[in-house]
Amino acid sequence: MDRRMQKTRDSIFNAFSSLLAQKRYSKITVQNIIDEANIGRSTFYSHFETKDDLLKVLCSDIFDHVFEEELIPEGSHDFSSANDDLEVKITHILYHLKDRGRDIKGILSGESRDLFLNVFKSYLEQVFIRFIPNKSLDRIPKEYVVNHIAGSFVETVKWWMQNDMAQSPEELTKYFFTVISFNRT
Repeated sequence: MDRRMQKTRDSIFNAFSSLLAQKRYSKITVQNIIDEANIGRSTFYSHFETKDDLLKVLCSDIFDHVFEEELIPEGSHDFSSANDDLEVKITHILYHLKDRGRDIKGILSGESRDLFLNVFKSYLEQVFIRFIPNKSLDRIPKEYVVNHIAGSFVETVKWWMQNDMAQSPEELTKYFFTVISFNRT
């Protein structure tokens, strides 16, 4: 994506985030986003098919980076030399959520919440399924365990957001792993 397209996309994201902070998701129209971003209708639709698509892409932009093979240092954190450890991945996700706190709080305050949480849970399931060993499940379907742990982490994040992210990502990761304490070896 060239710089001009990226700048337009960022403008759309910023406009959408600003609107989410001001009003409910259902009350936001594509026209509101276009007006706030100061772009044309065709420009919006060249980037996104619908408002729901914009929300899904916003979620993807928040989390896709965590799953890349080669990570680069970022402003608030640097996981570029980190190993492929589950606790590291979870901490990295929490940093992204904290960095996008205003966006996430806006999303979680309205009916966009369920759509966001479903996308978020899908990403978490991708992470957890790689790290949960088959041998420790003892006749419990791995998919059940993954669903349970991902759901638990979603609830952890909701709690963290409701408490104004008072804990550091490292501290919240420790809480989470202490509570779920499954054998990952």
